[in-house]
Amino acid sequence: MEKRHYGAIDGLRMIAAFGIAMMHIRANSNYEITGYVYNTIIPSFTNFVFLFMTVSAFGMCCGYYDKILKNQVNLTEFYGKRFKKILSFFGTLVLLDIIMSPSVASLYEGFADLTLLFGFLQKPISVIGVGWFLGLVFVFYLLFPFFCVLIENKRRAWIAFAVSLIYNFVCANYFEVGRTNILYSACFFLAGGLIYLYREEIAKLNRWIALGIAGCAVVLYYLIGGNAMICLLVSCTLLIYAIIKRGGYWRTELQSSSVASVWKSTCPTW
Repeated sequence: MEKRHYGAIDGLRMIAAFGIAMMHIRANSNYEITGYVYNTIIPSFTNFVFLFMTVSAFGMCCGYYDKILKNQVNLTEFYGKRFKKILSFFGTLVLLDIIMSPSVASLYEGFADLTLLFGFLQKPISVIGVGWFLGLVFVFYLLFPFFCVLIENKRRAWIAFAVSLIYNFVCANYFEVGRTNILYSACFFLAGGLIYLYREEIAKLNRWIALGIAGCAVVLYYLIGGNAMICLLVSCTLLIYAIIKRGGYWRTELQSSSVASVWKSTCPTW
């Protein structure tokens, strides 16, 4: 049995989570603070959600891509695990929101929240409005078997990615939908899938060059602005650097439970 864990990506998630928390604190407070960091950098952390999309797709592929294509996944258990993982905590917050601000509209929106299917709706939801990302990611979970088929081979994956880029443009300029829509955000998920397909080749790249490219992408973001393509570039370069960073993953091959016991006893941090 082979176990591979990309440890650096956990750090990437942590940085993104702290950044988004900082952005929400700033947006919902009245601190008398000024400066470039407070007025420009912290608000820009809202776009870490795009990094989460790319990382989520890569992580899901690490766990399920091969199993889905080989029909080795029980879909009842797969979807049940997704519901259990999200609904317990999120559902509690939704119920508290309804109790604190009761109305007919809250009941309607709370119902949509509790099904976790609100990512299919076009109308924004105010009950735990910041939970829109969960709705979007849950749509991705529901479509994940189809997603795996789309990226079953590299040629098809590139075609799907090209189509998703066109969809991103059309959604923004004609249909007037943004990041809460799965078609607008599909390019970020497909980018994570593409990076997964090339993970072995990526792991051989020079990490300092990758760090330099990621740094240039971040600088470009603040020079040009946080449009979708720049956010895609930043998300991809950061994920690529996390993959090739030295110590970015642990790989352990276990052939028997006895070997596993010896390994754990000698390396308790494993």
